[in-house]
Amino acid sequence: MNAIEIIRMTLDMGVNMTISLIDDMKEAPLTSPTSKGGNHPLWVLGHLAYSEASMTHGIMYGNENPLEDWKAIFADGTEPCCDASVYPPYDEVRARFDEVRANTLKILDGLTEADLDTKCKQFPEEWEAFFGTYGKVLNIVGAHTFMHHGQVADARRMAGRKANM
Repeated sequence: MNAIEIIRMTLDMGVNMTISLIDDMKEAPLTSPTSKGGNHPLWVLGHLAYSEASMTHGIMYGNENPLEDWKAIFADGTEPCCDASVYPPYDEVRARFDEVRANTLKILDGLTEADLDTKCKQFPEEWEAFFGTYGKVLNIVGAHTFMHHGQVADARRMAGRKANM
């Protein structure tokens, strides 16, 4: 197994594990993971789409995030709220996630093992260990999906469902 195969496996596992939990919360996407709020499933889905586009378009290539209009509601550091009018409809957010992920897989399909060491165009210097090369960014994209798994599992508990399916 080579690095590209490992990255692809991690990307696929993230969708199969975390996104499938989010999809199962489609009818209750604003359910907070705790009694004091937190990252609800709709916010997690939008955040994953926004962040992945930011990493692949912005960090890797130095281009503008195609989801830049979502920055105020889904970027790192934003505070999720339970007002549905703040967010695009679930189906729109899910469709955009799928578009972003398809682009990520297209990028991965076009790379060789050697390409994974290509230096990214735009990243904070202090984050070079995570975002310095194409391979590092794509690895973080896959890991990021898992980072939010527990939040969605907790939201499921708050909705009276099993944490995992």
